[in-house]
Amino acid sequence: MGFLVTTLIFLVVGVIACLCTRICCNRGPSTNLFHLTLVTTATICCWMMWAIVYLAQMNPLIVPVLNEGE
Repeated sequence: MGFLVTTLIFLVVGVIACLCTRICCNRGPSTNLFHLTLVTTATICCWMMWAIVYLAQMNPLIVPVLNEGE
């Protein structure tokens, strides 16, 4: 899967998690805002961790040197 497809998957999962949190934890406007902020922050942090690991594999720290025969 590409970078864009997985990013869209994270976006959809984040929206679904926000909706589930809003439905399950409906105790007041300030509590809803608190839970939505936590879910949004957690989704963004998980996406950033995945993106950093994914992009780090594209350009490794030690670039292998190919021989002429290979």
